[in-house]
Amino acid sequence: MDTRAHDRRGFFRDAFGRLLHEVTVRTERRVAPRRYFRPPGAADEISFLASCTRCGDCIAVCPVQAIIKAPPAAGLAAGTPIIDPGIQACVVCAEMPCARACETGALVPPPGGWDEVHMGVLELDPERCITFQGVACGVCARACPVGEKALALDAGGRPVIRPEGCVGCGVCVTACVTSPSSLRLSLVP
Repeated sequence: MDTRAHDRRGFFRDAFGRLLHEVTVRTERRVAPRRYFRPPGAADEISFLASCTRCGDCIAVCPVQAIIKAPPAAGLAAGTPIIDPGIQACVVCAEMPCARACETGALVPPPGGWDEVHMGVLELDPERCITFQGVACGVCARACPVGEKALALDAGGRPVIRPEGCVGCGVCVTACVTSPSSLRLSLVP
């Protein structure tokens, strides 16, 4: 077989595969955009919406009542479990009772545990954080259930976010002493 023809076929197969993947991702974002923080172990949004029966089993077992139902105005997501870190953050339960309570596969405890969970992306506003004005604090780092792997203090006592370890639970956001919080949680893109 001609190696150039084989290379060309491989090139087109790879290019078509990447194009198909991008079209799928963009279509999913339009049909069911992710607008809410989901409990740990949530499937991708389309799969989640298709498999979640809105039974409430995950809500019932959450020890801190962090999981609530999406409001009726949520469209396709109405009645599905969400977390509003501004009301009550997920506290990173070691056992993930919410995911274990789900019988449909909408929530599944990841094999690697919390190391594989990324519910949100944490950002720090240094202009709002009092440690950047010379005031000692560190409440956010002490409150973080993941610990220094996610949020640590530098030599000057200022918070340092470690994105690779942060699960996006929101505990630090609600623990922050500034109002509004110096920390902000965004949805995972």
